[in-house]
Amino acid sequence: MTKEEVTSIRGQLGLTQVQLAQLLGVHPLTVSKWERGILLPPPHEAAMIRSFGQAAHQQDDVGQQVADLLLTAGVAFAVYKLLEAAFRRE
Repeated sequence: MTKEEVTSIRGQLGLTQVQLAQLLGVHPLTVSKWERGILLPPPHEAAMIRSFGQAAHQQDDVGQQVADLLLTAGVAFAVYKLLEAAFRRE
């Protein structure tokens, strides 16, 4: 996964680096390093980020829903919502 992919997917979701870090259980500086190309996300985190990108394609407002859930219901439900959108069968 390239730094551009990480930045693009985060942008598609309208999330901050802090919010993406919360979803993945990493430090916000880690996301910053990924986006600057200093580090690459490990395979399991890259797979999650790709799933989040798939969710953004499936459902336009999923990023706002996730941001709202991070404030109210927490990380687990926000991740669930993203994965549900990513793998929705239509």
